[in-house]
Amino acid sequence: MLDQSFSKVYTKFKLHFYRKVFQRFQGRDASLTTVETFCLEIIHGLKKPTINEFASFAQISPQNATYKVNNLIQKGYLRKIQSPEDKREYHLQVTDKYFEYYNISYSYLSTVMDRIKKRFSEAEVEELEKILNIVSEELMNEVPID
Repeated sequence: MLDQSFSKVYTKFKLHFYRKVFQRFQGRDASLTTVETFCLEIIHGLKKPTINEFASFAQISPQNATYKVNNLIQKGYLRKIQSPEDKREYHLQVTDKYFEYYNISYSYLSTVMDRIKKRFSEAEVEELEKILNIVSEELMNEVPID
């Protein structure tokens, strides 16, 4: 039952996001492909990775990663920031244009979190936060993010 309940919540978040994306782009062409959206999600989640770090995490070739990154830079969703320590190294950073897109899903997350805080006691919310932190930090170590 737990896996079904978790799957239902996860699916509702995804479906809400997809519906909002389609509403936003109704009547005009979407500026991002599905793969580009996934690439941006990975880059944002990795918090300013290099192209090689992105390629390694996504398990794609550095050449393929470079191609995808250059397309996203051209579309205005991504920029390269030169490393202050090593001038040869560049880190990938999502732009405000990405955050306009990202806020479609994050605003719903905030809405659900506000509802959780109203529906459950402070102790229950703290317990949920504790459980989620354990799941993230201990039980999902295949996806290393800060």
